[in-house]
Amino acid sequence: MARGPLYQEGYNPQFSGHETFPLRYGWLKKAFDRVVETEEQPENRAACWDDDAIARFGVGKNMVASMRHWAKAARVIEEPALNSVRTTELGRLLFGPKGLDPYMEHPATLWLIHWQLAAREDKTTWFWAFSHYPAITFERDGLIKKLDRLAKDRNWSRVANTTIKNDVACFIRTYVARQPSGKTGHDDALESPLTELGLIKAIGKKDGFRFVRGPKSTLGNGVFAFTLIDFWSRYAPNAATLSFEVIAHAPGGPGRVFQFDENDVADRLAVLDDVTGGALRWSETAGLKQVVRNIEVNAETALSWVRDDYGVLAESEAA
Repeated sequence: MARGPLYQEGYNPQFSGHETFPLRYGWLKKAFDRVVETEEQPENRAACWDDDAIARFGVGKNMVASMRHWAKAARVIEEPALNSVRTTELGRLLFGPKGLDPYMEHPATLWLIHWQLAAREDKTTWFWAFSHYPAITFERDGLIKKLDRLAKDRNWSRVANTTIKNDVACFIRTYVARQPSGKTGHDDALESPLTELGLIKAIGKKDGFRFVRGPKSTLGNGVFAFTLIDFWSRYAPNAATLSFEVIAHAPGGPGRVFQFDENDVADRLAVLDDVTGGALRWSETAGLKQVVRNIEVNAETALSWVRDDYGVLAESEAA
């Protein structure tokens, strides 16, 4: 039996919002800065995305809507009330005045953004592809057909095949760089920063792709620990332990979202004690493989582990 948020009654699918544009370099920072400019106003949403924003960004109305969509999906901004937009703690950590990576040059930033897009059910194609798709390889049309079947099986209303088709195209372009051609310039071929993660690769046949499972050398242990707590807070917020099986295989968990094998997950869990200063501990007592949460971990503490990943790289580069 299928499990996970997509199969819950009342789930509201999302196959649009990006206006067919994948996330591009610089967009999150631009959207974040725009919100900062208007954040002191109590009802600033219209001011953020009005005609003045279109002029400031130098792009069309549809592209401004796409920038807003991606900034919200990446959770660097939020719209907590109908007419307001605010920056988030994650957004300030990355793009604020003392931001860790305002130009998105560090792989930790890309892994964090991928996690925000794929670990939550908000973006249906992203969540389903990483957490539910049953094979390593896929073809574009096959992915569209399976999502269309899912929509029909779940009785999701007002989900058109064309909408799914456009969403799948955007999904693929988010992770797979297009080859430059006469019609596609070099800038367009490199349009999404998440292509650098190498999570999906094009394979020989036309419109064939494969998920790249296995260890991820650019994913730091601090980011992994942060994502584990983030997942834990949604999956079992009051539980003091989380099993290896859940971490490795549950929809929306680190094992699925990062396309890890079980050995990769085990390697990450083995060092949690050191990474988190004892807040999280790997245990195999009495045959139970699980992570034990020794203290209540808040968002600020979890984000401090993310900081450590950036610091380690900075120190290594200086050496």
